[in-house]
Amino acid sequence: MHAPRKVAAPELPPEAKEALAWAHSARFYTTAAKLNQLPASELPEVAFVGRSNAGKSTAINTLAQQRQLAYASKTPGRTQHINLFQLGPKLAPDQVWTDLPGYGYAAVDRTAKLRWQEVMADYLALRRNLAAVVQMVDSRHGFTELDLQLLQFVTPRVRNGEVKLLVLLTKADKLNRKEQAESLRAAQAVLGEIATEEADMGIALFSSLSKLGVGDAAEVIKGWAASPEVAQALAQAEAEARAQQALLDAAAQDGEPEGG
Repeated sequence: MHAPRKVAAPELPPEAKEALAWAHSARFYTTAAKLNQLPASELPEVAFVGRSNAGKSTAINTLAQQRQLAYASKTPGRTQHINLFQLGPKLAPDQVWTDLPGYGYAAVDRTAKLRWQEVMADYLALRRNLAAVVQMVDSRHGFTELDLQLLQFVTPRVRNGEVKLLVLLTKADKLNRKEQAESLRAAQAVLGEIATEEADMGIALFSSLSKLGVGDAAEVIKGWAASPEVAQALAQAEAEARAQQALLDAAAQDGEPEGG
């Protein structure tokens, strides 16, 4: 018996390789349980959203080519923090990825579900520097009621062009070609309902296992990053603000009465 012959992955174009090399720079930045705990930032933020079992964490890890960047709870739906990751040069990051909690898992009690629904709705509707949303939808099931509900939260900002949208139809390796085409058509019909001239929307089949669509998705997401000049200016402004705050804190401490 011979071992099965490995099929080589298709050669990626230079642009996709460059985008994946950039995505590999992703590193943990901060975590927050509430919106008001998120740091203020001018960097473009890309939010990753999806149902608890749609493969969101796996997709983030695949794009970043890191095994444990995004945390996947053993009990789906139990990870209830907003996790932020920075990308690009360490001294001048050019994008932030926001991993929002998975939604819709039955094991989470109703109170927690409603609280997180409110947090996610507020984030998608109000976060000032939100530049784009990557929504993971299981290609085998298409847009469920919960997926459509989440899409509604960000639809006004997508329709006016303020926030871009990329829908990744995950687990596409589990479908044959005919089923993949049907999944694409069904999802395109959903996006067609919210399309406007200003809207910037994309859709792609995606598989963390076969790497289908991974290079293309990385290219699109990298295209939303700040330019090197803007990233450098923002990093310098943040450094100056931190230095100013440190001076103010030191002055306040010096002014306290002894034994205070």
